[in-house]
Amino acid sequence: MIPPLKPGARLMRADGPFIETPRLILRPWRSSDIAPNTAMLSDPDSVRFITPDGKVITSEQGGWRNAAVIAGHWALHGFTMFAVEERSSGKYVGRVGPFSPPEWPGFEVGWGIAPEYRGKGYAVEAARASIDWVFATFEIDEIVHCIDDVNTASQAVARRLGARKDRKAVLLGKPTDIWVTSRGSWQR
Repeated sequence: MIPPLKPGARLMRADGPFIETPRLILRPWRSSDIAPNTAMLSDPDSVRFITPDGKVITSEQGGWRNAAVIAGHWALHGFTMFAVEERSSGKYVGRVGPFSPPEWPGFEVGWGIAPEYRGKGYAVEAARASIDWVFATFEIDEIVHCIDDVNTASQAVARRLGARKDRKAVLLGKPTDIWVTSRGSWQR
């Protein structure tokens, strides 16, 4: 539990960017995102591709740690995967956006969508907005998408984004396919 602040005291806040699409808001993380992110990570079909060990996260502490890693990336580098919320409901949909920790096979735009929001095109919509933001913000010629070779749903998202399967890599001790979206071929 976080104690109340003294009058006039201020804490650091991540203040942007905020990206709006027709159906989504991509924004910095809030403490209110931890519980729905943990719920997403308690789904075996979700975590097998987005946690380091592929194991479900069900504890409050485990969910907090996972969100803290993502939010900490923002504090350290000024960017990270956005928390994605549905504009019409304000509910947490998932996380999508840039991520580039040490020993990563490139500057990634990745996605993880909660089960109840899959099949609505949210991953593609949010990834397009993220890729636009990355190419507008960074001097970078390619973005990678690290996708397990059996993750057909993410492969479909990558194809819809116009990405191409480029090479293999080892990520967190497991083989993965590296898909690439190049600045030269990126068409919004």
